[in-house]
Amino acid sequence: MLLHAFPLSSAMWLAQREGLARVCRVITPDLRGFGGSRLGEDEPSLDLMADDVARLLDEEGIDRAVVGGLSMGGYVTMAFCRRHPDRVLGVILADTKAGADPPAARDNRERIAQAVLSGGNEVLVTEVLPALIGRTTRERRAMVFGRVKGLVQSAPPGAVAWAQRAMAARPDSFETLSGLKVPLLIIVGDEDELSPPSDAEAMAQAVPEGKVEIIPKAGHLSAVEQPEAFNTAVIEFLKAQLGGVPR
Repeated sequence: MLLHAFPLSSAMWLAQREGLARVCRVITPDLRGFGGSRLGEDEPSLDLMADDVARLLDEEGIDRAVVGGLSMGGYVTMAFCRRHPDRVLGVILADTKAGADPPAARDNRERIAQAVLSGGNEVLVTEVLPALIGRTTRERRAMVFGRVKGLVQSAPPGAVAWAQRAMAARPDSFETLSGLKVPLLIIVGDEDELSPPSDAEAMAQAVPEGKVEIIPKAGHLSAVEQPEAFNTAVIEFLKAQLGGVPR
């Protein structure tokens, strides 16, 4: 189960659906309000997104799964570990962080939420998009940059604002990580400016057997920017830590 980044959709996992599907079943839902999913009237909460994931597992007839997420998807994954620990076989956290937002970051999220609701997604293109992509991708991978830009532009404003407020309210998750009873893989792009390798190392230190995989020449969207390296890290984790690839 792979959970997508903000403000994208499950479409970001195209290379994972193709590459990982050769060895295991891959489920890539649209988180609440994004892609083809419904936002609803609930107050913003990552816990609700985590419960949505649990319901999807129920619908698919799956008791336990390896659950992973990138950026916002990582926040939802940690919420899922808190609320549904018995459903987790292993955890993959990519380009994300365990700490809560400091006040300035929460204020900035609210500013962007209000800007999107009042003026559309231009603020995402001008302020959010540049930090999502690493330097190498900006300079050398125009097609990848264009694809990410299209996903950002198509994000529903209501979902964008809802998700910003949900992320702003998230708790510190280091205690959640320290309590994990399953294997953990942490992936980070070496050019990630939003959740740099230092955040990945901090999360690994909270878990006795946490493993960090640094993806070269990738920014915040390592799975999109360097999909082959990302997929290889995931497959090796499944084989080494879980005694094989679950089907």
